[in-house]
Amino acid sequence: QVQLVESGGGLVQAGGSLRLSCVASGSIFSINVMAWYRQAPGKQRELVARITSSGSTNYADSVKGRFTISRDNTKNTVYLQMNSLKPEDTGVYYCNGLKIPNLYWGQGTQVTISS
Repeated sequence: QVQLVESGGGLVQAGGSLRLSCVASGSIFSINVMAWYRQAPGKQRELVARITSSGSTNYADSVKGRFTISRDNTKNTVYLQMNSLKPEDTGVYYCNGLKIPNLYWGQGTQVTISS
C-alpha cells in the first residue's frame, strides 16, 4: 500500500511560480511511474507530467517548457516545478503513482492563478 500526500498549492499571480511536492509513505524507488494530473472546474482530469523510475519524463503540450517534474528517491518525493503560470493552469493537482498492478492517488492540492 502506498499513500501519497501533496503540498505546495496556493494562489499566485500570472507569471509566478509554485513548486508542488508529493511525499510517498513508502519507498518510491519501486514505483514504476509517478505523475501529476490536474482537474479544472467542469473539466476532466488531465495528465500534466510523468516520470518513470529511470527518470524519463513526459509533459502535456500545454506545460512544456514551463513545468518540470523530478523525483528524489532518497526523500520519497516527487516535485512539480511550475513557472510562468497562467490562469488556465488553475485546478486541483493530484499526485499519482503506478506500482504495477496498482494505481495510487493523493488527495489533491489547489492551485489558483489570478490574472
